[in-house]
Amino acid sequence: MLALMQLIFRYGFFKLQNIPSALNDFQYLLLVFSTVCIAAGGYIINNIFDVESDNDNKPQNVIIGKTISETKAYNLYIGFTVIGVVTGFYLSNVIDKPGFAALFIIIAATLYQYAANWKRTLVIGNIIVALLLSASILIIGVFDLYPIVNTNNKAFLGIIFQILIDFAVFAFMINFIREIVKDIEDMDGDDNQGMRTLPIVLGFAKTTKLVFGLSFIPVIAILFYIYNYLFELLYGTLYLLVFVVGPLLFFTIKIWTAKTKKDFHILSLLLKWILFFGILSIVVISLNMKYNA
Repeated sequence: MLALMQLIFRYGFFKLQNIPSALNDFQYLLLVFSTVCIAAGGYIINNIFDVESDNDNKPQNVIIGKTISETKAYNLYIGFTVIGVVTGFYLSNVIDKPGFAALFIIIAATLYQYAANWKRTLVIGNIIVALLLSASILIIGVFDLYPIVNTNNKAFLGIIFQILIDFAVFAFMINFIREIVKDIEDMDGDDNQGMRTLPIVLGFAKTTKLVFGLSFIPVIAILFYIYNYLFELLYGTLYLLVFVVGPLLFFTIKIWTAKTKKDFHILSLLLKWILFFGILSIVVISLNMKYNA
């Protein structure tokens, strides 16, 4: 999902709109590769720390200790993380911004702290995961736009960067809600491990109602965005209404009546698809602008 999202912005938005880029195609693929490696490392370390909780919540999906040993998992974590950070360091020097390598180190360290500590604290873990997904969008602007900003293109590239921010905010909202839904799904196992997630602290009923209320925020935000910026783009507007707003409203209806782990698992998967179609909308909007402007 991360790789596809970054490739969509490059080839479904920048290339279609002839937006200048600091990185060539190979270098951009290295940026995607670095992001995916660091994310993979974060996924592995999260699974290492989550073995006991996963044995309660989803024993059929436990890999560490069954398919591979914990030692091998740690080695994979170190390997993926080091490769991702080193690749990021190389790219930072390619654009003559060596200090930007710190971004990759910070993200890798944040993923470790999330797995080790923050995911057990109220709300903070949900926010961290949502922010890290947003960062994978913003890093495109940092490495592919910022290095070529000058007085002549500053205003134009500023608009493009703002679009990236808009999509990053959308990704944050959807993923934040999804993280809470996953916490509800995993409530029993997390409680046994002494975690303080929202459903454990507030209770099942209150958390479900909270998610119901939160789900209106992206709906209202997208409708506002369509009305102010996209209303003249017929296909872009129809796409967002059918593939993003519609499923979000369906989610809102279903979350009110959700009761079982299966219900919340399906709703979590639905949010992942909403996120995917939301990111894909940049291609539809770009094509609509290019051929019907």
